[in-house]
Amino acid sequence: MSSILIKSAQIVNEGKTFLSDVYISNGRIEMIAEEINHPADQTIDAKGLYLLPGLIDDQVHFREPGLTYKADIWHESRAAVAGGTTSFMEMPNTVPNTLTQRLLQDKYDIAAEKSLANYSFFMGAANDNLQEVLKTNPRDVCGIKIFMGSSTGNMLVDNETTLEKIFAEAPTLIAVHCEDEATVQQNLQIFKDKYGEEGLQPAMHPLIRTAEACYLSSSKAVALAKKHNARLHILHVSTAKEVSLFDNSIPLREKKITAEACVHHLWFSDVDYESKGNFIKWNPAVKTAEDREGVFQGVLDGHIDVIATDHAPHTLEEKLKPYAQAPSGGPLVQHALQALLDFVKQGKMTLEQLVQKTAHNTADLFQIEGRGFIREGYWADLVLVDLDRPYTVSKDNILSKCGWSPFEGHTFSSTIIHTLVSGNVAYSDGKIIEVDTGHRLLFNR
Repeated sequence: MSSILIKSAQIVNEGKTFLSDVYISNGRIEMIAEEINHPADQTIDAKGLYLLPGLIDDQVHFREPGLTYKADIWHESRAAVAGGTTSFMEMPNTVPNTLTQRLLQDKYDIAAEKSLANYSFFMGAANDNLQEVLKTNPRDVCGIKIFMGSSTGNMLVDNETTLEKIFAEAPTLIAVHCEDEATVQQNLQIFKDKYGEEGLQPAMHPLIRTAEACYLSSSKAVALAKKHNARLHILHVSTAKEVSLFDNSIPLREKKITAEACVHHLWFSDVDYESKGNFIKWNPAVKTAEDREGVFQGVLDGHIDVIATDHAPHTLEEKLKPYAQAPSGGPLVQHALQALLDFVKQGKMTLEQLVQKTAHNTADLFQIEGRGFIREGYWADLVLVDLDRPYTVSKDNILSKCGWSPFEGHTFSSTIIHTLVSGNVAYSDGKIIEVDTGHRLLFNR
């Protein structure tokens, strides 16, 4: 592997911003110092740029295998790297669902050949695969995923005995999608009875998949985790009420119950359904401005520990269907960092907080080995950004296979200049560089 010298970068790391050089050799950060003059195979002039740890996205859906007409690991990992995300953790609701260790390994084999970013994959839980779940290796698998709410295929876990056993016996972190299915179905029937299926509109989505549905399920998951002393991570918190379920009085490394917020729940609110329609239809739903602000405050005050995307592409044709037929989810991984940098520009969060919530905390929460920080000896997963170069999202620069974005037409205040993955420059000045594949994430467990 080549050596790289980054000169005169404003480094944002572990609560501080400071001017420094960084020397990288054999994929790892060898030296951080004010002035480094080692010869290097490549020198990057970072004057005026900010150097951040690459984002670690703990929730993406890259759709491979089985749904590759809408996304795949090759395309989505490139979109991630172009967006400054250097590592991802992918979800098991592919086709077939990732419900056996063999199917899980198949995904790792695909990523080893195709992923430009570093990768890990969740093992999926169902009502009838407990023995497969218990075989999950905590050292090289990010966690176990439970859908405590509707999902595709065989992935809704609603058997109480199974839930109890998973929480009691899981060998590693349990990540949970929380929406109470009975509440959602009851609300859906009410709206169908009143408007007919053809009369349903995107703005009704948060009235069907309500805050109460989320809270009922999240509070149940928290109760199960406390009962069994399980390691629980609740994904995509979307309501102000749920924030109260989480503790900010102890350090992250001591927490047994943690939470994630997603970019779309921090950016959009229910007023945006009028202009965006199905393009902001996600599960859990984008809800009120009060919910958005409550979740944002939860991120800032430490009740919510990490920010991710829930990147979940569908084709444009699918999203243009009537509300009742249009699937939930959308592409976000390419523009998450830029959206968060807009929050920095607006004074809503600091650069240091951004780095804490997208890299440091994710690495600590999952106990990722050698990543998430700009430290000597750590892997060089880095992103250089220009905070003063605007960037407009258009179909021409979208790298996700689906070819659209809910941010299409928006001009962000910042531009991603370079992204390094495991010591390789994988993205530079608008171009993907096919140097090497990413690495499988390992965990200190």
